[in-house]
Amino acid sequence: MSDIRPLAAEDIPAVAGLFQKIFRNSDRTPPALVDYLRHLYLEAPGCDPEISPLVHVNDRGRISGFVGVNALPMTYKGRPLRAAICGSLMVEGRESDPMAGARLLKAFLAGPQDLSFSETASEVSTQMWTRLRGIVLPQYSLDWVRVIRPASFALDLVASRLGPTRALSPLARAFDRRYRSKMGRGELRWSGVPEAAGTSGPLQVVDIDRFDFAALFAPLTKQFAVQPAWAEGQLDHILEDAEKKPVYGEAVFAAVKTRSGAPVGAFFYHIRPGGIARVLQLLALPGQSGAIVDCLIDHAAARGAAALRGRTQPALLEAMMGRRIGFIHAASTVVHARGEELVEAFRHSQGFINGLVGEHWSRLIGGSFE
Repeated sequence: MSDIRPLAAEDIPAVAGLFQKIFRNSDRTPPALVDYLRHLYLEAPGCDPEISPLVHVNDRGRISGFVGVNALPMTYKGRPLRAAICGSLMVEGRESDPMAGARLLKAFLAGPQDLSFSETASEVSTQMWTRLRGIVLPQYSLDWVRVIRPASFALDLVASRLGPTRALSPLARAFDRRYRSKMGRGELRWSGVPEAAGTSGPLQVVDIDRFDFAALFAPLTKQFAVQPAWAEGQLDHILEDAEKKPVYGEAVFAAVKTRSGAPVGAFFYHIRPGGIARVLQLLALPGQSGAIVDCLIDHAAARGAAALRGRTQPALLEAMMGRRIGFIHAASTVVHARGEELVEAFRHSQGFINGLVGEHWSRLIGGSFE
């Protein structure tokens, strides 16, 4: 008879093999992946033995399913909360046990946490969440894209499937230089941004490191009713982990300040020159979102990005309208809470999740273990 139980250290090699088979289409399990999963789920700061990843053991005693879980202390209007982030949900051999995934998710949601959420729910997972009284948050569930260099952007998309086409990069760069040089400062086009920076005025962008970024997180998110209250060392660990995404490129941290030096925003993205920069986190004080988005676009353009891509948050959506930013739906952000007031907080865009308060910081997305 099949069973669901908490993840144990001796399960990690089997879980790593399952991950490789389902998400990487590979039968090879790198030892570095085994080590990473052990640290991520059992050893990292913030791990809570009561809020644990779960494995599904089939009737032959073999691990055939897994749901990744990371605990995160949070607060609601200053009141402490226990939150749980639902990561990878994977099941092998669904034909023989089609309800295994649903049972894993149900067992996870039945845990002791006050709040459960995921920012990477597929269509199938989303249906399971809603059947278990979870809700979808449309305003948190979009990816946004801003094209900067049109030819390089198109080439990067093609080259992700056909690697040899990267040999056309010099031609793409030449086209983009000519195209952007003909655009006037501040001109808005869906296809690109001008060579001349569009932002000016009282704000300045300062490159910083991850420690400075960590120090800015709390003051730039204090306006949210639901916000993280990191365990000791947890945010530093997350940022250190989030830096290491070789698939996405170099990690870039920057603060946006007034002339007097007061911080009003910050951003963190990864970039490969000529590629699509991945924005992991964008922070802005109320009323500053538009200016921070503009600063981010100019900053990435100056570093050679073909485009920017990130995850939406409601506080940024209005500012993004009118800036020739496109939106796509790749996965849903879903929440499940014990108290209706928590659900209402998210419905009214008063919860801070996605990015560092989610799953995209993990090296399972954009990392390499070879």
